[in-house]
This record gives sequence, C-alpha cells and structure tokens, in this order.
Amino acid sequence: MTKLATYRRGGEIRIGIVHGPDDRLFDLAAAAGRAGDGAHPFGSMLDLIDAGPAGLDRARRLFDDRGRDEDLSAELRDVELLAPVPEPRQMRDGMSFETHIRQSGRGAMHLAAGDDAEARARIDAEPLPPLADVYRQMPIYYITNRLIVRGPNTTVRWPRYSRVMDYELEFGIFLSRTGTDISASAARDHVFGYTIFNDFSARDQQMREMAGRLGPAKGKSFDGANVLGPWIVTPDEIGDPYDLAMTARVNGETRCTNRTRDMLFSFEEIIAHMSRDETLFAGEFIGSGTVGNGCGLETGRFLEHGDEIELEVERIGVLRNRVERQN
Repeated sequence: MTKLATYRRGGEIRIGIVHGPDDRLFDLAAAAGRAGDGAHPFGSMLDLIDAGPAGLDRARRLFDDRGRDEDLSAELRDVELLAPVPEPRQMRDGMSFETHIRQSGRGAMHLAAGDDAEARARIDAEPLPPLADVYRQMPIYYITNRLIVRGPNTTVRWPRYSRVMDYELEFGIFLSRTGTDISASAARDHVFGYTIFNDFSARDQQMREMAGRLGPAKGKSFDGANVLGPWIVTPDEIGDPYDLAMTARVNGETRCTNRTRDMLFSFEEIIAHMSRDETLFAGEFIGSGTVGNGCGLETGRFLEHGDEIELEVERIGVLRNRVERQN
C-alpha cells in the first residue's frame, strides 16, 4: 500500500489509492462494488482505519485486480482533494523539536516588543534560552479542534481578530488501533500512516491568551486552522520516519529546510506517554510539532494576504494552501 486519499467527485466523498505519478485516484468503493463486495470498509477513511490490517489487505487486492480498469480511476485534477480524514476522532499536537521551542521563545519576545527597535536589538543580543527540563522529561502536547480541519488547496481565512498570521511545518500520524497503556515497543503497530500538518496560528492572539497559562485557544482555533494532507502514506512506504527532509516555501521562496530526525521523542514514545491511563482511539491524529525554523515566529517573517504556502515532507508529498484576509 502507498498513498490513501479522501476526495469529492460528482458531489460524493470517496476514498482511494493514489497511483501513477501521484496524479490518479483509484475509487475503492466503486471497485468493491464491481467485485460484488457490498459489505466493504471503503465508505470513509475512518471506516478503512477501523477495518484494521484486513481492510488494507482488501484494498491492496482490489487494486491488484482492478487497478487497470480505467473507469475506476479519476484524474487528480478533476476532483476536489480533501483532508485524508476530514474529521479525525481527536487531534493532539506536540512540541517535539528543540530548535523550534527555543527560538519561539525569542519570537514571542519580539512580538511583545512590537516596533521598539532598541528592545528588539536587546533581545537579539542575548543567547537563546536553554531548553526547559520539562521538554526532555516528557512529551509536551495540547488537544486542538478536530472540527475545523481543511485539506490541500484550500484558502484559509485570516481571523478578523488577528494581525499576525503564521504557518507551521509539521508532519504527523493517524492511529490504526484503539488502546490504553500502550508500550513504546508496541506503539509502531498503532500507526496507520503519515501525513503533513500545517498548524496555522494567529500569533498575536496566541501570545495574549497564553499569558493566562492556558491555551492555545483562539490563537489556533479558527475555521480552517488545522490543515492536513495531501494524503496518508502507510508505514511500509515511509521507511525511517525519523530521517525525512522537510521544506516550507512561501510564494515559491524556500523559508525552511530541515529533517524529522531532531524530534525529542519518537511517535512511539509519544503514544506511550499519551496512552497512560487514557484510551487512544483509532483515527486520532498526533502532530509532531513544528520543525526548527518551520514558522514565521522563529524567522520573523509572517504571512501576508494572498500568500501561498507549500509544506513538503519527503516520501509524503506537498501540502499547498493560500491565506486571505477577511474584510
């Protein structure tokens, strides 16, 4: 198995296998119907996840048997690609990259200083703060809004209450199984696949509200803020998930190049921590947190009206979106 996508065609939401040079979608439900399989798990990506390894095996066999039937595939350009799971069962996002954590602290001070050039110069003259011990003691994460997910090629509307809009280059996993107290050694079997995550952020709002020691809330919760895609890639096609190139581009200009290898905790360790005395459910999404230099808060270069953002992760693909201010 390789890439699995959710898409809209002719008003209907379908799931399919991405094939060719990532430009065609094989309709799993239609293929199952042609094969006389009326009780198939291909109504949605969550149905396929819930079907477990047997569901993926059925999808593989269908593609092997029917993949050459031209009318069972659609051109990617002729459909609307959606988030691979348009409504995850839960969304949790981490703080897993040391460089991002340390540089974001400086970025927050820059935002607080505003246009005060002297204050900003004093901030830059100081060395980066050390990483707080808690980040090495346990994976740090928050639960975000699973109901505001959007997919690739969508336009994200800038929240009216914010003047500072930012992108965040992340990747993440969907869980394949439900479980509690999952050991790190067993956690790899709970990974259904990998995707890209753009955690759009209203930075000025985030800075204000997190001074209250809760959040993020409206800094990251507005319609379209959580963007996933372009599809899910199953683990057998990823290889080592901790040695993938990550790139962010804005209007075609490269803003960040980095790799996944610098995570403070692996996804397996994160799953083990999250599942302590708490059930994690198949179909949940877990984000890696932002890679070092993967957002404007670190570099001082935020988004403008009409900017087009491309987040690319090796072996997964490219997630493209546009941001626009609202009147």
